Amino acid sequence: MQTIFVQVKCELGRAYDVADEASLNIDAVSEVYSTSGQFDLLMKCYLPDDTDIGHFVTSNIQTLPGVADTFTTITFKAFT
Repeated sequence: MQTIFVQVKCELGRAYDVADEASLNIDAVSEVYSTSGQFDLLMKCYLPDDTDIGHFVTSNIQTLPGVADTFTTITFKAFT
């Protein structure tokens, strides 16, 4: 399992719509947080090891209505 974080910039007034759509309809999205700053949302996603990350983001997140831009962070190791 691989973990990625996707920061999402939304069209004005669409952050709640995007958050609801992602959390309800994309199984790989485990958590969605509203954030301040350059991006409106932070999505934590768990993907199977054989998943193409670029394809997942462009096909599932960037195509959500109201998404204007994304920034993806790929993780390597979780520390507890």
